[in-house]
Amino acid sequence: MTETTERVAAACPSCSPDVETVHEVLKPGGQTTVRCTECGHVHKTRIEEPETTDTGVVVSQDGESFSAREEVPVGEELAVGEEFVLETEEAIMVVRITSLELDGDRRVEEATAEDVETIWTRAVDNVTVNVTLHPKEGSYDDSRSIKVDVPGDYQFVVGETAELGDEEFAVDGILVADDAVAYDIDKLDRDGDDLVAKDVKRVYGTDKSSSAWSAW
Repeated sequence: MTETTERVAAACPSCSPDVETVHEVLKPGGQTTVRCTECGHVHKTRIEEPETTDTGVVVSQDGESFSAREEVPVGEELAVGEEFVLETEEAIMVVRITSLELDGDRRVEEATAEDVETIWTRAVDNVTVNVTLHPKEGSYDDSRSIKVDVPGDYQFVVGETAELGDEEFAVDGILVADDAVAYDIDKLDRDGDDLVAKDVKRVYGTDKSSSAWSAW
């Protein structure tokens, strides 16, 4: 596996003593050895590590939840809908902020990192989507609900057929998740409308494998 060279911003005493340029880290440490990518000059410099705050994180996944800790840079602005990579002993996953808890159990949608006691999130790299299916023929009273497990970037498209496991259905409409950003409507129902699975609250579809169901 090819290792990625760490790059940092630093002033170069050879070509740019007053303005920072991109440098490659050759040897980390208190006095870090770096090489300027502009002129190739190798020198030592001190790289200041950003101050961080140790923050609790609660992750919701498949109806269950677990707690973790995350080092967040002091001064960073956090907001509902933002995503970040969370590393735990068990796994590395992408999570989306669903709520920010401050002192006194107060919940807000935006806050500075050091003011946050707990970051509430849900996993979005792999998600479970609720689907309501109607029969091709018969009453909507015969509808049924299923759950499908898909990657977070799986795309549902209104008017197109989804084939997931043993299920095959035409997508009729999509409800947008409450924590999805950049959407000004709650439901997509025009042919060609699309939404990735991590932004879906529920999908409505018409079964394509049977004409009707008997009572459940």
